[in-house]
Amino acid sequence: MKPTLPTVVVALATLLLGASLTVSAQRGQGRPGGPPPGAPGQPPGPPGGPGGPGGRGRGDMRPMTVPDSNPLTPEKIETGRKLFSDTALSADRTVSCATCHQPDRAFTDGRAIARGVHGHEGKRNTPSLVNAGYGRSFFWDGRADSLEAQVVGPMLNPEEMGLDEKTVEARTRMTMTEVASALASYVRTIRSTESRYDWFQSGQTQMLTADERAGFAVFRGRGQCLTCHGGPDLTDGRFHNTGVGWTNGKHTDEGRFAITRDDRDRGAFKTPTLRDIALTAPYMHDGSLATLEDVIQFYSDGGHRNPNQDPRMRPVHFTSEEKHSLVAFLKALTGRVTEGLVGVF
Repeated sequence: MKPTLPTVVVALATLLLGASLTVSAQRGQGRPGGPPPGAPGQPPGPPGGPGGPGGRGRGDMRPMTVPDSNPLTPEKIETGRKLFSDTALSADRTVSCATCHQPDRAFTDGRAIARGVHGHEGKRNTPSLVNAGYGRSFFWDGRADSLEAQVVGPMLNPEEMGLDEKTVEARTRMTMTEVASALASYVRTIRSTESRYDWFQSGQTQMLTADERAGFAVFRGRGQCLTCHGGPDLTDGRFHNTGVGWTNGKHTDEGRFAITRDDRDRGAFKTPTLRDIALTAPYMHDGSLATLEDVIQFYSDGGHRNPNQDPRMRPVHFTSEEKHSLVAFLKALTGRVTEGLVGVF
């Protein structure tokens, strides 16, 4: 059903008044915690001010695959936005989706391992939801093939939100399908654009500093990082065993293997997006690497050797200068995160 004009107006007004979730820091305006472009010693700001490469003022306009059964509407997006922060969706009413997916951390939580109801600690690090709408599979092990399936998982997991379908429906006065459709619709609006890297790729080469350009050269050259972290979202969306979690001759987490039962998937996990990576520490599926420097050292050493490790993992032995420039480049991937109706309608 086509939304009426009053409905759209109310939804837009609600979003504008409820801007607490909008991430409007200097994303795309400089390195996190550093001076903005145009400051002494920094690259100049984008020509004509903000708005995105190519003059796009509404964020990422790439086509997004949306199921025919769940078209995006203002009503569903706004409902999903409210549900996202509703602690009634957890057994003890202390946890919401936003507890683990915090906007100012690029929709992660800053913990090594996620924590759920009754203080239960989960098994894995919270992945970012930035640009999740462009994904093909979800969770670190790819067990969900749609956002509609993904958003239901934490609600029904006893270690995360700890509810059952009947209780979800009673507390929301919606069917489970309606809840999933609304939350998935909202998550599809969470997008990151206008990083200085984006401006650089659009032809504004002055948007990256010399250090950052040197880091990008290592990233796509000797480091071969583009092999897995390519494309608009800097991820191939596939599953790789890099050796994270290989301890005392075994995998502490079987990863993708638990879903496929294919030995080649033992210890393999989904490649995360690198967008806004400077905001999402700690890193890896188990949160075992605290800083970007730790991550780069891990790859410089070739990861942890194990029988199922991706054959492309090998020692690179980055120099100190290369490590420094790679960190600088990764920080330039911080963009402007929008969500809700702001980035869509």
